[in-house]
Order: sequence, then structure tokens, then C-alpha cells
Amino acid sequence: MNITYMQANGYCIPNLAAPNIPNQELGIWGQRRFIYLKTHKRILFTQLLTSGNLHDHLFEIDQTATTRHEQIVVQMMQSQGITEQLKEDNQML
Repeated sequence: MNITYMQANGYCIPNLAAPNIPNQELGIWGQRRFIYLKTHKRILFTQLLTSGNLHDHLFEIDQTATTRHEQIVVQMMQSQGITEQLKEDNQML
């Protein structure tokens, strides 16, 4: 790895750039994972951040959790006999 430095007030400071972050927006599950890592798993958060893999990790978690959430909702609707017709006829039931 080739690192360049710049002089500032007699100190050599490395020229570092933040990794490119894709334009994909994170959903609720990715945001919650971000907060959890930042609050409770600081070492893992720092490793993912410095390696440039944080956004990819959060996006993967968000996709997986969203898919699983949708599956659970469908399973619960089927097990409790909830249909679209029932929701139209009697929302409180």
C-alpha cells in the first residue's frame, strides 16, 4: 500500500480518503444494526469502517432482515386466517 503524506505545522499527516459509499439507502434494519454496532460492538464497527465494508455489511443485513420480516408477516397472516377480504370488511376483527 502506498501512503502519501502532507506537511502541516511540522507534522506529517497521511493523505487518507474515505471509501466510496454506494447510493443505496439503508432501511430500518440496516440503521438499527448501525446503531447496535456503534453502541455495543465498537471493535467490529471500527474494523468494518476502516476496511470499507461497513456499508456493504449494513446493506446485506437490511436486505436479509426485510425479507425475513415479510416472510414472518405472511406466515402470521396465514396462521390466523387474515385475508384481504377480512381487512376490508371488519378492520377491528
